[in-house]
Amino acid sequence: MELRKYQSSDCREVTELFFNTVHIINAKDYTKEQLDVWATGQADLEKWDQSLQGHYSVVAVENDVIVGFGDIDSTGYLDRLYVHANYQGRGIATAICDQLEQAVPGSITTHASITAKPFFEKRGNKVIKEQKVERQGIFLTNFVMAKER
Repeated sequence: MELRKYQSSDCREVTELFFNTVHIINAKDYTKEQLDVWATGQADLEKWDQSLQGHYSVVAVENDVIVGFGDIDSTGYLDRLYVHANYQGRGIATAICDQLEQAVPGSITTHASITAKPFFEKRGNKVIKEQKVERQGIFLTNFVMAKER
């Protein structure tokens, strides 16, 4: 596996990975209705690309396939972290997180899904609060988490 900086040409593959990962991996913790508003399958590629270009963003690549990606902004907010459903449990998320965390000084914050919460806890992140996020009238639970360094 190789980690490299995100490029605009990765955008479509990244958004497809996001959609599939949410609908497969997060299905054990969220209803179909919640998954459908979280990952609609109608990604605005221009907005995604602008967001990923505006953050420090990396992709994990194996055999020319993007198997994971993540991004962090200059304040230490880890925005997205997703690993392809077929590549879970191989240390990809850990490698991505390690690189993202090294890119910014100070503490790290994230809004972790129910599914991702144990992963972040193992990395030393603490739950600040549980929250409900509303999308199209549907509420999803996530956790504001922080890691002091």
